[in-house]
Amino acid sequence: MCYDIKASLEGQLAKAKKDQDYLAVEEILEKLIPFTDLPIHHASGFSHPDLLIYTDRSPNFPEVATWGLVPYWVHDDEQRKKIWNSTLNARGETIFEKPAFKTAAHNNRCIIYIDGFYEHHHFKGKTYPFFVHLKNNEPMALAGLWSEYENNEGGTSITFTIVTTKGNSLMAKIHNNPKLKEARMPLLLNDTTMDTWLSNTDQHTIEETIQPYPKNELKAHTVRRLRGKEYLGNIAEISHPFEYAELEFNNQEY
Repeated sequence: MCYDIKASLEGQLAKAKKDQDYLAVEEILEKLIPFTDLPIHHASGFSHPDLLIYTDRSPNFPEVATWGLVPYWVHDDEQRKKIWNSTLNARGETIFEKPAFKTAAHNNRCIIYIDGFYEHHHFKGKTYPFFVHLKNNEPMALAGLWSEYENNEGGTSITFTIVTTKGNSLMAKIHNNPKLKEARMPLLLNDTTMDTWLSNTDQHTIEETIQPYPKNELKAHTVRRLRGKEYLGNIAEISHPFEYAELEFNNQEY
């Protein structure tokens, strides 16, 4: 699962900067960023933050979108509120089957750049948050699906979901929720699978990209609580290492 993320402004601009498209960077800063919730040091998907996504219809210039996919067949706020808390994530194994996702899986795929994600570890009845990121500290490219629906103002809004896959051995150690059958993780893409995810139209080829990301390219460390009275809020320190004496492991490479 992936319900908590960090998405800095620099991370969201990574693709444009990598492409050396400085005109796009300037336009993003001026025209799009004011309509987002960036920078996001920590945000829960249940707060439905607005950030940038790169869609298959606009692979080189991002669009502002809200986390929590609202299918195109939703036409009012009551329906939206009922569905979008359950569409923060989409299981990669079933995206071509589920009614909320199958149209987007075929036609509307996207990439979301983040700095890392948070996951909770269960130990003796308590939960301990970890921050997971790439070892090279580069932004992560997550696979997503997007949708456009008619909002109450007579316009359209873009929403998205993060696709997940089976967790690798690192996530199996961290994401040990006893209520789940297996550990999960967001679907991370590399340069090759990014192209496939955005541009390929063959279902089987797309399904082949839905694989756990290599453990040896990730790092993780414990952070302060993300819920309750101890929560520091959306500040930079929220992703900094914080050790819990009672845990068997805190801030180490796995």
